[in-house]
Amino acid sequence: MQRQMVVAQEDCPARRVPDGTPVTIPKNSFVSITQALGGNYTIVHNGQMLRVDGTDAANLGLQPETLSFPPAVDDKIHEEQVWQALGTVFDPEIPVDLVNLGLIYKVEVDHTSNTVNIDMTLTAPGCGMGPVLVGDVQYRVKKVPNVKDVKVDLVFDPPWSRDRMSEEAQLETGMFY
Repeated sequence: MQRQMVVAQEDCPARRVPDGTPVTIPKNSFVSITQALGGNYTIVHNGQMLRVDGTDAANLGLQPETLSFPPAVDDKIHEEQVWQALGTVFDPEIPVDLVNLGLIYKVEVDHTSNTVNIDMTLTAPGCGMGPVLVGDVQYRVKKVPNVKDVKVDLVFDPPWSRDRMSEEAQLETGMFY
């Protein structure tokens, strides 16, 4: 994506990458969008890389991207739709979704309670964006028909390595060798 400059239309909440510290982008500030994937935005403001949630897109004068599914045809949670939702969550620094990065270790659907249990990891255990990514996963998976609850466990065993990435992700990041 070629960088796009926009002006904040309203004060806009954001998180500093990579430590996750909350910040506010003041109204009328110029920001440079470096990544617009999965409905969220990675921007640069005053020399800082920030992540803006798609639900706050209007504050930057942008149209929010919505995740939607066809109406449910039964009362089951369809695991392929869970994976589809997970594929819309992107790392704010790397233009690759969490599935192709190999960060999703396990997905279990409990049809009795309509709960989805997910084990995921981070590229680095100390990543301050971990809670933000967990929140994205929960938000997106709750959009899947019939999902009432999403439980995400952040695990670090086994540790993540680039070998867990899809070939496509390795090519995108230049880590294919």
